[in-house]
Amino acid sequence: MSDNRGVVYIGPGKVEVQSIPFPKLENPQGRRIGHGVLLKVITTNICGSDQHMVRGRTSALAGLVLGHEITGEVIETGSDVENFKVGDLASVPFNVACGRCRTCKEQDTGVCLTVNPSRAGGAYGYVDMGGWVGGQADYVMVPYADFNLLKLPHRDLAMEKIRDLTCLSDILPTGYHGAVTAGVGPGSTVYIAGAGPVGLAAAASSRLLGAAVVIVGDVNPTRLTHAKSQGFEVVDLSQDASLGDQIAELLGIPEVDCAVDAVGFEARGHGHEGVREEAPAIVLNSLMEITRAAGKLGIPGLYVTEDPGSADTAAQKGNLSLRFGLGWAKSHSFHTGQTPVMKYNRQLMQAIMWDRIKIADVVGVEVISLNDAPLGYGEFDAGVPKKFVIDPHNSLKLA
Repeated sequence: MSDNRGVVYIGPGKVEVQSIPFPKLENPQGRRIGHGVLLKVITTNICGSDQHMVRGRTSALAGLVLGHEITGEVIETGSDVENFKVGDLASVPFNVACGRCRTCKEQDTGVCLTVNPSRAGGAYGYVDMGGWVGGQADYVMVPYADFNLLKLPHRDLAMEKIRDLTCLSDILPTGYHGAVTAGVGPGSTVYIAGAGPVGLAAAASSRLLGAAVVIVGDVNPTRLTHAKSQGFEVVDLSQDASLGDQIAELLGIPEVDCAVDAVGFEARGHGHEGVREEAPAIVLNSLMEITRAAGKLGIPGLYVTEDPGSADTAAQKGNLSLRFGLGWAKSHSFHTGQTPVMKYNRQLMQAIMWDRIKIADVVGVEVISLNDAPLGYGEFDAGVPKKFVIDPHNSLKLA
């Protein structure tokens, strides 16, 4: 059987490309399964939530094979797989889901009840998500393939658009979910906290949903410049002017209809002094301040149950100093949690195939080799306005 390499978490601040076992049609407990497939990985992306682990901000242990954003070609099918054959191209939702439990049947695939013995919800290559091996590798196994996989039609056209389609596994549905749960619609004014890839995906999704104006806020000037180049309004949170004041300069009033948190728990303070200090609740608190009464907050940004790297004792246990009373007084609605990718990925695939959205350009996709993955992690952590896409087999250049 072919060799297999993967991106392995070594310890805080360090990943390496190592030889890893070739995948088998087995679950993490070693039991043979017939519902899985083996994929040759075509593209696999570095995600901001991977960075939380690599920074040592979770309870992830050394040796974890990373990667939950996967697009691949089927090279072997289990005996129970009916809808996929060898040679098919497929996008893999980052949620591992059985398709059989109550939450899966209700399309809440981010909290499948059966794929993780310790809690609801499973994912590839992620801490506390069921032990499923990550896909930043040459090959990977996907369980419950008939349910989990989204077949990409028209192989030649799919390969032409693979830089966009690779975003279907997580980042685009996650941004879209943030916008949808924030109530974005035609004519909406929208504020997106965070100009990283998820924030830009939420901004692009808001535009797709018909928003009148989309404002993106960040403390990173390079990312803000990129966001501005994609046609979004921006606010620089490293400035001492308040978020509300900067929004008022754009809209005439210091509030928006809808807001999306695409930052999560590693947020930093606002203002030229504050950006050096972590403030894990600042995004949520600021969104409550600038979202209109009876507005909605979509929160795809990651918040963890344990943050061992935090300097704040309460935050180490996931406890934040949240101004919940403000949100209650303004009758805000909050929507949190992992994105149920399958709720959106087929429609978003069609939007890509018919040129309704150019997500690769918006998020700054840059294709790299598997060997260059550690460099990609380093650059991404430094805040470059890029979405690094790993091409383990040089498939994009061969297409």
